[in-house]
Amino acid sequence: MKAYRAALLRFADDHTPVFDTDGLLVVGPDATGRRVVRAAGDHDALIDRYAGVAVEDLRGQIIAPGFVDLHIHYPQTDVIGAPAAGLLPWLENYTFPHEARFSDEEHGREVADFFLDELLRNGVTTALAFATSHPSSVNAMFSAAQARGMCFITGKVLQDRHSPDGVRDDTEQSLIDTEALIQRWHGVDRLGYAITPRFAPTSSPAQLRGAGELATRYGDVWIQSHVAENLDEVRWVAELFPDARSYLGVYEDFGLLRERAIYAHCIHLDAADRARMQQTGAAAAVSPTSNLFLGSGFFDYAAADAAGMRYGLGSDVGGGTSFSPFHTMLAAYYVGREGQTKPGLSLAPGQLWWQHTAGAAQALGLDGVVGNLQPGCEADFVLLNPQATPLLARKTAQARNLDELLFALIVLGDDRVIARTVLA
Repeated sequence: MKAYRAALLRFADDHTPVFDTDGLLVVGPDATGRRVVRAAGDHDALIDRYAGVAVEDLRGQIIAPGFVDLHIHYPQTDVIGAPAAGLLPWLENYTFPHEARFSDEEHGREVADFFLDELLRNGVTTALAFATSHPSSVNAMFSAAQARGMCFITGKVLQDRHSPDGVRDDTEQSLIDTEALIQRWHGVDRLGYAITPRFAPTSSPAQLRGAGELATRYGDVWIQSHVAENLDEVRWVAELFPDARSYLGVYEDFGLLRERAIYAHCIHLDAADRARMQQTGAAAAVSPTSNLFLGSGFFDYAAADAAGMRYGLGSDVGGGTSFSPFHTMLAAYYVGREGQTKPGLSLAPGQLWWQHTAGAAQALGLDGVVGNLQPGCEADFVLLNPQATPLLARKTAQARNLDELLFALIVLGDDRVIARTVLA
């Protein structure tokens, strides 16, 4: 076992942040050999129980759960910062040409290595990511994540229509490839597979039906896609699937709405959609930097909370504008001010932080596993330096309570705050 002494942030079951100004985090193997949190709390209350354990003194810094990115595209690493008039032209002019390059496995390996190093540099220890339609892109990413010991979920994109040459796949082969990848990678070390239709317009009914059949056959895999991001996209889906009750209803009709199903954006939903999300256990990946960047709209936190929907934060790189969880949390705060059922919502700093850690883990069905530092959780954590920049040091020194401290980090923080990222 090993112990770390610093200020310590974690979350109670009711999402409330728990903070020890002088904390102790004890990690060690459980009965299965996983490195987990053995104890977390006030230093003076715990130290006698662990008197023989080596303690690394990190006072002046903050130990916090590793961030969980609920929605990100690893093949779009080089698309970040590309100008576009909106979602659909951005896909056509930038995303699809870049993703076509991932037929080359060596290219996939090079981007995967850079991508994961960037995530870890920004304190992200778990992610749910899109690959491309090429099986080699999935193999490259899983290999890179496995080598680093990350908790990582990804899958081959399914898109057999309305897609250009180079990324469009074949219906039957795409489902064969998906099942082979599930059997090769799902549940290996800390890896998980996600069945991944890109979005309803780029999958034929036959492909979506096959994806739903795989989701039934492999009930513990994840499902990920996009829904109701952009009004033009919503209208397109209505034309393609006229018998569906809604855009979200398309996925439900094909058996793709259940627990461990994560749908990015969820901006233009109605009350019935939100009710079905809650009833089925599906969750929303809120992606505020990409929604602001592409002008897609605002996630309605008030309506989601009223419906009891699960949700968490995702960077959505490369439509998203930063790998940094601090930038994503700040954008979520802006979104809370606009486009709500109850305008002017002020999301509390602890709630923003929860959305990018324990809340995102809960959305994945991994609460108590990642995203928190309660006993039994896998020991993924970040060491935060509240003096990382002169302005941040000045501001955090004046913090009178936890809300003020966390909000200063959210508003002024970036990758420089991450002094260390530790994986279980």
